[in-house]
Parts: sequence; structure tokens; C-alpha cells
Amino acid sequence: MKDFKDIAVVFPGQGSQRPGMGKEFYEQISVCRETYEEAGDTLGWDVSSMCFGEDERINLTEYTQPCIVTTEIAMLRGLAKRYDFTSKFFGGHSLGEFTALVAAGVMRLDETLRIVQTRGKLMQEAVPIGVGAMAAVISEDIDIDTLKKLMDDVPVDMANINSAHQVVISGETSAVKEVEKRLEQILASPKPFRCVHLNVSAPFHSRFMKKIENAFSATLKESGKNIKPRNASQVTSNFTGGFHSNDVEKIRENLVNQISNTVRWRENMQSLAAKTGKVYEVGPGRPLRDFFKTIGVTCQSITGLAAAEKSFNEIT
Repeated sequence: MKDFKDIAVVFPGQGSQRPGMGKEFYEQISVCRETYEEAGDTLGWDVSSMCFGEDERINLTEYTQPCIVTTEIAMLRGLAKRYDFTSKFFGGHSLGEFTALVAAGVMRLDETLRIVQTRGKLMQEAVPIGVGAMAAVISEDIDIDTLKKLMDDVPVDMANINSAHQVVISGETSAVKEVEKRLEQILASPKPFRCVHLNVSAPFHSRFMKKIENAFSATLKESGKNIKPRNASQVTSNFTGGFHSNDVEKIRENLVNQISNTVRWRENMQSLAAKTGKVYEVGPGRPLRDFFKTIGVTCQSITGLAAAEKSFNEIT
């Protein structure tokens, strides 16, 4: 048996989806097929077909979110079945935080799938397509305070603090472009700088999501009635940067606040690294691996069974 003592598992969020995600697990491990079937029964549409086919709706937020959570939980269950893979600590980036709470046994998969589908629908409806935008700012040792000052007079917010070298800004499309111009003037000369516009349909994790907080809070209370907080202290919160408390209302509050506030991923990584140096990323993509490198932690990404076999052969 492999020694998986004190391992942390992290899950990527929206943007990591891809056609065919999870199909290898579905075809080879029965518990993975059962997970996709459970998701389909819960939501009333064929989640596996959405994930494995060429359905363009997989990039619509209300479908993307449950598809990613389903795939990540299916993969995790498959790894547990085939390799006795277990984890003590959990984290997830944005949507991935919901996967982490399911993985830790804090939230039920069926309830979470209903919650994130509604979350995606609400987030999309908050702002008309084209009005908002998000962009990744990439440079060495970004000064967060300086960046915030540059955005003081425009409707743009700090969406994600992913690492010392990458943050994501979110807001009105024209305002995001204005901030980019200002950054070019300040950052382009002394050190390498680039701004990458993200392929998203709304300005997530910004003030523009405030309007849906009450509706999402009601969804969490209605659909998340069976939250079990006992293991919540093993899961990091994007909103606080540290671990959740074992308090149901506080867990819900953090998840509501996450929608319109900064994802403090750098702090999440540091919180997990304080507990363990063994980190695995499980999901259809591997965006988190490079972020961990910036804090000196090796994160092994598992996107398929071949990657799992290679990673686990190194464990004794």
C-alpha cells in the first residue's frame, strides 16, 4: 500500500474544463461511472455526454461548474478505488473550493451539484455578456498595494491573488483595458510584464457579483441543508485565505463572500504548505501546479490515469 499520510489535494476551477475530461476514468473504473450517473440523476441532464462530447454548452457557466465538480470527484473516487489514495487536507481554486468541501465530506455531491449549477446561472445573469472582463496580470513580485491604487477610480477589482507573480483583475471591459494601459506605463520598463485577457463571460469575483449574493445565500440554505462541518477545518477558504471553521453558518458565509471578493489563493497555498509538503492537483487541467512552484512547493498534477501511475510509483 502507498503511503499517502498527510497529503493535501487541490482542485482547479472554471477554465480547466476540456472536451473528454474524465472519460478515461469513466471507462476504466466503475465508481467513476457511478459518479457521472449520480450527477445526471441529480441534475436531470446527461453530465457524462456533456463532458465527453463536443457540446458547446460545456463552456456556459451553469453547465461548466457542475461538469467540473463531477469530473473532479469522479477522478478522486477513482484514485481512491484503484490506489487507496487518501488525503488529509483540501483546497480548491474558486469553484474548486466546492469540490474540496465535497472531498472532505463537508458537503454532499448531489446538493453541491445543484448549488453550483445555480451559482453558475446567477453569475452569468449578473452582468450581460460583453459588459465585463477579466485579465491576468503577470510580472515578477507584483506590488498588490500599487495595483489596488491604480484601480481606485475605476470599476475594476482584484479577483484572484494567485501567486507573487500573477493576479487577476475583474470589472467593466473598458475599465480593465484602462488599468492595463496604466500597468504598462508602470511595469513594462523595469521588469517583464504582460496582461492576458481571460476567456470568460462575466467579471467574476468582483463588485458586479454583489447583486447575486442574497439569492446565492438562499440557495446554499435551501440546497445545502446537510452540511457536516466536522472536517471543514481541513479545507481552505478562498475568502479568508486560511482554513474554514467548523461552523455551518460561517462556511456558508465564506462561500457567499467568495463570489464577489478576492480569491486569496496565495494564502491558501501557504496555509496548506504549513500543514504538509505533499500536494496533488486533481482535475481536468493543471493550472495550480505552477502557482505552488512560486512558494517552493512541488505540486504533482493528476489529469489522467497515466499521470497517476507515474506519480504514485514514486511513493513507497
